[in-house]
Amino acid sequence: MNRIPRLRRPFLFPLLVAPLVFGSGNWPVFSQAADNTTPAAAQPEKPPDQFANCTLCHGQDARGSDRAPSLVNSAELRAMSDADIANIIRKGKNGMPPFSLPAADIDVLVRYIRALNRAGSEIGVADDSQAGERIFFGAGQCSTCHMAGGRGMANGPDLSDAGRRLRPEELTKSLTDPDARITSGWAAVTVTMDNGSTLHGFERARGSHDLVLQTADAKLHLLVDREYKEIIPDEHSPMPVFKGAPAELHDLVAYLSSLKGPGVGPLTAPQPAPTQVQMTEILHPKKGDWPNYNGTPDGNRDSSLDDITTRNVSKLELQWICPLPFPGLETTPVVVDGVMYVTANNQVYALSGLTGREIWRYQRPKSQTSVISSDAAIGVNRGVATLGDRVFYLTDDAHLLALNRLTGALLWDVSVREGPGRFGGTAAPLVVGDLVITGVGGGDDGIRGFVAAYKAATGTLAWRLWTVPKPGDTDLVATTWQGTALALGGGATWTTGSFDTKSDVLYWPVGNPHPDTDGDQRLGGNLYTNSDLAIDVKTGKILWYYQFTPHDLHDWDANEPIVLVNADWKGKNRKLLLHANRNGFFYVLDRTNGKPLLATKLVSRLTWASGIDTKTWTPILLPANETNAQGSITCPAVRGATNWYSTAYNPSTRLYYVMTVEDCGIYVKSEEGGFRRYNNPAEPAQKILRAINIETGKPAWQIALPGPAQSNYAGVLTTAGSLVFLGESSGGFAAVDARTGKYLWHFETNHAIKGSPMTYAIGGRQFVAIASGPNILSFALPGQ
Repeated sequence: MNRIPRLRRPFLFPLLVAPLVFGSGNWPVFSQAADNTTPAAAQPEKPPDQFANCTLCHGQDARGSDRAPSLVNSAELRAMSDADIANIIRKGKNGMPPFSLPAADIDVLVRYIRALNRAGSEIGVADDSQAGERIFFGAGQCSTCHMAGGRGMANGPDLSDAGRRLRPEELTKSLTDPDARITSGWAAVTVTMDNGSTLHGFERARGSHDLVLQTADAKLHLLVDREYKEIIPDEHSPMPVFKGAPAELHDLVAYLSSLKGPGVGPLTAPQPAPTQVQMTEILHPKKGDWPNYNGTPDGNRDSSLDDITTRNVSKLELQWICPLPFPGLETTPVVVDGVMYVTANNQVYALSGLTGREIWRYQRPKSQTSVISSDAAIGVNRGVATLGDRVFYLTDDAHLLALNRLTGALLWDVSVREGPGRFGGTAAPLVVGDLVITGVGGGDDGIRGFVAAYKAATGTLAWRLWTVPKPGDTDLVATTWQGTALALGGGATWTTGSFDTKSDVLYWPVGNPHPDTDGDQRLGGNLYTNSDLAIDVKTGKILWYYQFTPHDLHDWDANEPIVLVNADWKGKNRKLLLHANRNGFFYVLDRTNGKPLLATKLVSRLTWASGIDTKTWTPILLPANETNAQGSITCPAVRGATNWYSTAYNPSTRLYYVMTVEDCGIYVKSEEGGFRRYNNPAEPAQKILRAINIETGKPAWQIALPGPAQSNYAGVLTTAGSLVFLGESSGGFAAVDARTGKYLWHFETNHAIKGSPMTYAIGGRQFVAIASGPNILSFALPGQ
């Protein structure tokens, strides 16, 4: 009988997990009852008068009722800031109503709740925490299973914030009586497989018909019931009783009580660097993996998977659905070793790619909308990047996070904000080598745009490249800004860039100048707005740039996908950059030097320029380019002839697939930026999928999509099965023949689709996934 080695008996601390909020009804799915066994002496003698508002649901003693959870000894309340607790009181959450109380009363309540939940890090333990640290990482062998501060192994709960979540007596209990409470997701089981072999590990997630098992080698096994016969729980915790001397126990508790989780800023302790194998698996993904936003670093959503083809796609079936608590998801799923990572507003989820079963989630409170930029304030987020054992995510307030890929624990948190303005984070980061690279949103909210690279191991800043000059600069770039507008910001970088693995060149698009529709105080071309930048990834220095829309007056930023392909171009193999731009033109550049090779109209409704001058490669402007105080009708509309959603080039068909919009708008000259809808019943807005011949710029075929053109942000995916997958304006998810555009399959989601499709494989079986409305949907062929 074949066996996987049994788990060692590590220190598996049963971290308390209590309700996140203290409202009635619809508690978070991870919530469990708070521990109400705290000694009375540890509690305040009498609740304040202001607590009378709370007793109906939370009880006179704050220990909860059938209406609301206990507020006593709650791990989640301990982990919250005072501002987070005050915000819940003011605004309510999950069925709890808002309370309009004076600030002084709210402060009293916050201090009372804090007193009910004093953590080990607040109480303090008068023993040697440094000695305890040596025990944890040395003789005690705690780190052979647990992580703390990014060090150790992920074969048990992460303890980096144990002092914020657990009291000293709870930590002592876990060490001396491990069976007393075992953390959800870390119970050990033995699984008898259908072939007679066994697997032993942690039951990370389980349903009636599936199991996610983590074995001693820190691997996740995604199992369904047809593969196993029996699941037998272990009688005891895998964690042994601590055998050290009493003084050593006290020191270890002192160390654990001191752990508050990573603060904001890079890690200072030494961290293992990513291995060459891990970095290579991002640049050249394993077959079936989709480890970053576009699958591969070149930005081209073209997959080599060919299990699903034009011959069998009509049999495609929904395999699972996973709802997330956000109504308009824009995330692209990322999949590594069968585990899917998806995002919502300040939330990251790890799911089984086979069943959609949640393995872990990370979440933090939504930021105040007054301090973050527009799309981030809505709650938009488009995904994560991965590298080795880490997942990288950009929060709504532009903090770059590193999470452990097995547990979801926070490893580091760095603020990428630099300078004034309302920053925002919506884009998925990009991993290149040992760097995590990100841009920021907020170009219309006073920020100065930049691209920044951070060391993946520690979050240390490697370089920062500014996309626009600052007031007072005198270089050549600054001369393209005549007037006072530089003080208002611009040049945001809110999409994911692309990377050439052969040349080590990074490509990143740049947003519009500000004010959007009034250029009087920014005369000139306004570099590097509305441009693609080629960047030396090692130094962050610009190698070349190409500006699509000099002196933009319509918010037509260049934040669209940059697709890098090697293809035959008029008889010569060229290294190309493809960019369908929001301004209504389609461009082909030589990516080695930025020289344009082609610039043609992407849409029919284009009135601001008659074309692109092939001598200067600048737009030939028309009168409709100018804005005025009354409002000028110009095409395309403000959301552009296309936008940030994914595009794809298929090397077999030699066609480039892009969602386009035929629409016009009214542009009002204003320092605040003025945009109005233009409604012409004779020519309503129309979304059209176009398959473009990259040598001519002409569509080989196109599909007009009925439905609201501007509410559909779905992109496209093409595959080696000669298919193009797309989200329709009417809420359908469809597949068409990549050569002809013939419809072959569709599924009605009945939601506005704002995410772009991707594909992955588990055990040789191909899946196709997309976010639609609040749901993640995954499809595959039947009978496998």
